[in-house]
Amino acid sequence: MGRKDLRAPEQGPGMDRGTALAASLGAGPAMPPSQSGCRVEFRLPRLHMPAMPGRPMRRLISAALAILVLAAAPAAAQAPAAGGVEYPAGSRIGLKPPAGMTASNSFPGFENREREAFIRLVALPDKAFAEIEKTMTAEALKTQGLNLIRRESAQVGGARGFIVQARQDTPAGRIRKWLLIAPLDDLTALISFEMPDRGKPAYTDAAIRSALLTAAARAKVPEAEQLSLLPFRLGDMAGFRLVGVIPGRAAQLTDGPKDTVDQVDQPHIIIGIAPGTPRSPDERDSFARAAFGGLPNLKDVRIIGSESMRLGGQPGHEIRAQAKDATSGAEVEVVQWIRFGGGAYVRILAFAPKDGWTENFSRFRSVREGVEPR
Repeated sequence: MGRKDLRAPEQGPGMDRGTALAASLGAGPAMPPSQSGCRVEFRLPRLHMPAMPGRPMRRLISAALAILVLAAAPAAAQAPAAGGVEYPAGSRIGLKPPAGMTASNSFPGFENREREAFIRLVALPDKAFAEIEKTMTAEALKTQGLNLIRRESAQVGGARGFIVQARQDTPAGRIRKWLLIAPLDDLTALISFEMPDRGKPAYTDAAIRSALLTAAARAKVPEAEQLSLLPFRLGDMAGFRLVGVIPGRAAQLTDGPKDTVDQVDQPHIIIGIAPGTPRSPDERDSFARAAFGGLPNLKDVRIIGSESMRLGGQPGHEIRAQAKDATSGAEVEVVQWIRFGGGAYVRILAFAPKDGWTENFSRFRSVREGVEPR
């Protein structure tokens, strides 16, 4: 009997847009189109970190604002409250929600579904605040479908931010929206409060403003809390440390002082799950080779081995390659493992400098063997 099958999480509200936000926050390896015609992709961000080089701040901000206007990235249940401020699982941003609102299981924030009221939380780099403060005009909001009512300054945790009130017409009717933008520690918080603009409001303006002004940021999200957001367990991290996760999708590990992969001078391993499988066993090699594209900051990539194998009791595939760092020209070794399952696949991409590859390859295998479904 093989191990339990790994399956991609079911599509939920805002999941595609959440993936788009992740893509805007940092580049990473892309999954290939599935052989069944379904586009399957993930890009691993540097969560709550400064923007990656070459990724314009304005594009990042626009993506985040689109998330607040349209939907939000998937999230998990609420983490324990600390000092009255409640943090949704995996989020560095939290606040004291108004009475009747609880942490959402569908997005990072809080909700009162009975009253159709929602609070959504997005974290951006600290430098984003100055750009947003300058560019969030009535005209800019109108391009997002929002009609400005009022903009006012606000003190949040000793820092100066601002609150925007607006109306938005949606297919479900008109809604009122409050946006708090404030610098909190080493990040910029974008917090949206929305509810229907009809009848007696579920919450008064004073209650909403009071809740927004309790916004706070914690220094970091505990590693165990981040790992709990994945659809798989990492039974052996082999001495690597966690860089970050995309809830329900992927995790990035490394061993060294840097979180980025702008230069491959330390080992990195990325584990992700996505929908899609080859139509037949004969197509697994081409599927794996298609997935192998989009390697971060590498050049002169040369595949030196490609073979089928059993991984975790299921069909799998391994690709070995040699490459050069795009910046320094240093030699790099790469391995990709794909584990095929029922309608989904797990992709493990690992790379490290050639010097020390033998030891790191053994550690990568240990991580691979420890990947188990929840």
